[in-house]
Amino acid sequence: MITGDIKSQIDRIWDTFWSGGISNPLEVIEQMTYLLFIKRLDELHTVREKKANRLAGAIERPIFSAEQQSLRWSVFRELGDAQALYDTIADKVFPFIKTLGEGGGKDGADATYSAHMKDARFTIPTPALLTKVVDMLDKVPMADRDTKGDVYEYMLGKIASAGQNGQFRTPRHIIRLIVDMMAPTPADTICDPACGTAGFLVAASEYLTEHYQAEIYANTDSARRFNHDTFHGFDFDSTMLRIGSMNMLLHGVENPAIENRDALSESHAGVEGEFSLVLANPPFAGSLDYESTAKDLQAVVKTKKTELLFLALFLRLLKPGGRAAVIVPDGVLFGSSKAHKSLRQSLVEDQKLDAIIAMPSGVFKPYAGVSTAILIFTKTNSGGTDNVWFYNMQADGLSLDDKRTPLTAKNEDDSHSVNNLPDILARWQGLDAEAERARTEQSFLVPKQEIADNGYDLSINRYKEIVYEEVEYDPPAKILADLRKIEADIFSGIDEIEALIGV
Repeated sequence: MITGDIKSQIDRIWDTFWSGGISNPLEVIEQMTYLLFIKRLDELHTVREKKANRLAGAIERPIFSAEQQSLRWSVFRELGDAQALYDTIADKVFPFIKTLGEGGGKDGADATYSAHMKDARFTIPTPALLTKVVDMLDKVPMADRDTKGDVYEYMLGKIASAGQNGQFRTPRHIIRLIVDMMAPTPADTICDPACGTAGFLVAASEYLTEHYQAEIYANTDSARRFNHDTFHGFDFDSTMLRIGSMNMLLHGVENPAIENRDALSESHAGVEGEFSLVLANPPFAGSLDYESTAKDLQAVVKTKKTELLFLALFLRLLKPGGRAAVIVPDGVLFGSSKAHKSLRQSLVEDQKLDAIIAMPSGVFKPYAGVSTAILIFTKTNSGGTDNVWFYNMQADGLSLDDKRTPLTAKNEDDSHSVNNLPDILARWQGLDAEAERARTEQSFLVPKQEIADNGYDLSINRYKEIVYEEVEYDPPAKILADLRKIEADIFSGIDEIEALIGV
């Protein structure tokens, strides 16, 4: 987590944009992203430069040529003249980053990043504002990768707090939990059909790099598969596509397939059975017109509700044997409409429903207070559900109010009470032991038949047993005697007061 001091620095930069004439939060985050991207390019080039010097060889995959040294952050930030700085970034650096990835895609086509950047605009209006922002960003300590990610997520969160586009970020620690649970491998083809800023894809790439680096970079073909064929994201917001592409590129994925698609529309109904892993937090609210929605999704579930249509979409996108871990609103688990029930029945009877992890409503605060759950299933088209694992998450390491401040355990024994996430992962990785757990515990298994007998209701409260502590009360005669004594004491006190005031 970033400290209050770094948050204050980011807030001051944000306020500087507003006072400098850029008041649209999405535009602010886009311009800040460009500058952070430019800064990161210089850092990456410096790392490769040092490696080359250490090995006394040439720089491997240099970002800046000898003629482009003036485009580096560490060089132009030293320019003493505000107009010269502005001209360098606006006329040279920004056009340069728009060309990155040209010809870097399959068969010499442009990389997706380059394609999305063609519509990007540099909109910082004045040299004074640009100089001020460059100076302030330069002072933000972002050498640590986790801090860099936290800073970026904090900025992205400001989009939601300003109410733009109805968007809000999935917390990074929740994303990381989901990715750790699904444990992707280099053989996976991963998709987020509502990718936004590509948070799930970034986390999946980090997991693969952390666990399979040698395998990924074993040869040219495996490295190319990782950079070009592993990660797929859909979104119809061009700004989100640019931010998501830059986010992936900054995290070392050169050409992810992040495409401009309305995943639910009829015009994009052709994508089917292509992915082995879907990770997503799709839009919860909203309804679509039947006419504009893909007919094959309507065939699965006749509804206008986006959260149900996305579940049908996940099933369409997955290969047989493919897995999905997605966040859904609680209503999906117990909604009583025909569409809700038929979709849940299909997950239980026709596919393999693996787990339901109920999350507290504060997880998405301050941006939304909706109760949600993580839904994990495997596409089989032939059933396979035996038992469904339920977990009742009660704490995620942060306070569940609007402040979402980190919580600290008083001691090691108290750590679980403030953060259930390590326990969730540990229990998920040892499901065999879950069969012995009682329904009064935080997690347990429920047989498929019991779920069917309950009308395919998937809410954890339907199956969790609550233990009521027995309370023993005094006999009525003693209670009455105590009341009489209390009453006598009251009257005695009144008599004393009257005597004191001479009544």
